[in-house]
Amino acid sequence: MEKILFCPDGEDAVEFYCLEQTVIGAKTYLLVTDEEDGDGEALILRDDSDIKDEEAVYVIVDDDLELEAVAGVFRKLLSEDGIELDI
Repeated sequence: MEKILFCPDGEDAVEFYCLEQTVIGAKTYLLVTDEEDGDGEALILRDDSDIKDEEAVYVIVDDDLELEAVAGVFRKLLSEDGIELDI
């Protein structure tokens, strides 16, 4: 499983494991978790990078409507692998 380093502004870096990726409306979303195996906390990150950015710029999706829509896509993708998603 791919590991990514998330560096929130002004906070310590946090490692996440990327479970799934999808593109919706020209935006890339990542489903990440803090545990490589078993139950862990899951977050959905949206790529807000600009073409000029040297590194990807991800933000945590916290808008309820956007979160539920993207979570629905991830639920469907993961159910094909027998994984339940509870966001």
